[in-house]
Parts: sequence; structure tokens; C-alpha cells
Amino acid sequence: MEKTLTAPGSPAGQPASPLAVPPTAYAIIAAISFSHLLNDMMQSVLLAIYPMLKQDLVLSFAQVGLITLAYQLTASLLQPLIGLYTDHRPKPYSLPVGMGFTLVGLLLLGQAHSFGLVLLAASLVGIGSSVFHPESSRVARMAAGARPGLAQSLFQIGGNLGTALGPLLAALIIVPYGQGSAAWFSLAALAGVLVLSRVGHWSAHHVASFRTRMRAHPGHALTRRQVAVSLLVLGALMFSKFFYMASLQTFYTFYLMEKFALPLQQAQMYLFAFLLATAVGTVAGGPIGDRIGRKRVIWGSILGVAPFALLLPHVDLLWTGVLSVLIGLILASAFSAILVYAQDLVPGKVGAISGLFFGLAFGLAGIGAALLGQLADSAGLGMVYELCAYLPLIGLLTVFLPDIAHR
Repeated sequence: MEKTLTAPGSPAGQPASPLAVPPTAYAIIAAISFSHLLNDMMQSVLLAIYPMLKQDLVLSFAQVGLITLAYQLTASLLQPLIGLYTDHRPKPYSLPVGMGFTLVGLLLLGQAHSFGLVLLAASLVGIGSSVFHPESSRVARMAAGARPGLAQSLFQIGGNLGTALGPLLAALIIVPYGQGSAAWFSLAALAGVLVLSRVGHWSAHHVASFRTRMRAHPGHALTRRQVAVSLLVLGALMFSKFFYMASLQTFYTFYLMEKFALPLQQAQMYLFAFLLATAVGTVAGGPIGDRIGRKRVIWGSILGVAPFALLLPHVDLLWTGVLSVLIGLILASAFSAILVYAQDLVPGKVGAISGLFFGLAFGLAGIGAALLGQLADSAGLGMVYELCAYLPLIGLLTVFLPDIAHR
């Protein structure tokens, strides 16, 4: 373990050299994780009220998928560009600005009484995410010290907990009181603006030394071709993970209501259980990857979910709930491991890689929701889950990832 030296007269915890690994800044990681919770909670509110929007605005499943596509594309297309730009010109205070876009989107969502306005509100929330994710992921890596996997997992669990809380709060607040009550969630966005302003202040004082450390990264002795092939494999694994996640996040409540005749609020509780399991699974992926290597975590999290996915369309309600929780628990551990593995493949481009992979996650989820919505309209929701059950088998491509020496 590398020891951090403190220069005489400098504040405790400030490294004497910009190349020295600083201690893990848990308070900053906690703040950015809490902000991630708020951000993704507000986003998942949109997903959770799809049944209400579908009924009130008389939407088809294809239109429901297009709402997700509008949200996901505004996030996915902008995130890599923002990450690449801020790698060269850091903008620590962009974090509260991004949360401001989400605030405006939620206010509009509460008053949107046409399909076009819902698309605009979803797009604004997506823009907020496009600013938040690459910069906040950089802050998590900046605050990680020698534990980047742990820092990314703690950062991700905030987002997953927020995603899980969204449907629960929608069931308790929006379903009883109507679409207009969605505007109350803008108060959470305001709280996020305040927290992220403080995080931005900390980041502004540490970004220079962080960039110096990343430029001095020891590297991995891989050729450019190996790095390119590895990034393509990681992209295929992301496709597998997020197309399957889109099938559950967007259509799971509809599937439960159609197949098992559950009322909306009870179906949302099953969705909450699945999303909570993804939050728990996220905690494991990063620190286990720090200890045993990220490739092993990627193997287990993508391919390991295959037998449960194949069983899911053929079981009763009890086992549907159990299997969905197991799927969420195992599959969620992949993203932190994939993200830190990719950051190590291209050291010095933390923002660009984070933006690329978060953007890829959002884009694949959005495209998946749109395509699966078309499939649900034409062939039924049962066919959606029968076809998606084979996606985790793409995890076999992990064999082509090189073993990056664990440091």
C-alpha cells in the first residue's frame, strides 16, 4: 500500500506530491452517491408512471418506448462529448447546472398533458443526466484514492437505490394524487443542486493533481489493437446487460399485470424489489473487483445470470419475483467492474470513458425499450422475455478480454 506523505504546513490529508495517491475521500464519495440517488430517483419516477401516462394520454406500447428513447438518447448522445470536453477543460461546477435541467424537466412533466410535452420533459431530464454522470463519475474516481472499484460501487449504489425508490414513491404519491404531483420531486432536484455545489467546490481544488496522476498512470502494456478489441467486447457486454435491464425496467409492471392480473400498485412493489436487488448487487462488484480482478466479476455477473433469465418466462408469480431479484442482484455487479476496467484501458481519459459508457448504457436502454415496445405490441410481452432470456449468453465474449494486472 502506497503511503501518502504530508508536506510541512499543509492540511492533513493533502499529498506532498501530486503523484502521491491521496487517501480515499469518503465524505465526497458519500455526497456524490447521495446526489446520484436523487438524480436517478427522479429519472425513475418517469419510468414508474408509464402506466398512468399510457392510460391518461391513450398511448401505445410503442409510444411508451419512444418516451424512454427520447430520455435515453439525449443522455447517451451528449455524455461522451461532455466527458471528452471536460477531460481537457474541467468544469467542476457543471454538476449543479445539470441537476437544474432535471428540475425543469420534472416541473414540466407534472403539467404535460400531451405526448409531445412528455417527450420534451423526458428530454430535459436526459440532458440533466448527460451532464451529471460523466463529471460525477470523474469525481468518484478523483476521491477514490487507491480504491477505484469501491468508489465506483458506492457511487453506483446511490443511483440504483434512487432507481429503486422511484417506483415506490410513485406508488405512494403520484398514483393516489395524479400526474401533477410529479412536480413535487423537483424539490429533490433543488437539494441536489445545493449538495453538488459543495462537491464542485471540492473538485475545483483537486482536479489539477488528479489529472497529473492520471497522466502518470503506469499503463497496461497492451497494444492499441488489444485496447480497441477490449472496448468492443465491453460494448457487447453492455448491450447484453442493458437490453435485458430495459425489458425489466420498462415493461416488468405491464408483464405482471397482464400475466398474473396484479393491480398497478402491487406490480410496482415487485419492480421496487427488483430495483432494490440491483442496488445491493452494485455494492459487490467494485470492491470484489479491487480484490480478485475485474474480469472475473464481469464473467460471473453477465454469464451467471443466464440460467435465471431462461427460467423467468416459465414460472409462477412467486418464482417470477424470486428470479427477478436474483437477476437484478447478479447482473448489477457488472457495471462498476466494466467501467473501472475501461478506465484502466484508457488512463487519462476518465471523463470521456465514463461519458462513453454511461452514454452507451442510456442509449442501449433507450433503443432496447423502443424495439421491445414494438415487439410487445406485435407479439405480446411474453415473447419479449422469452427472447431477452438469451441475451446473457453474450457474456461468453468475456474470454476475449485481456487480464489487466491488478495493482
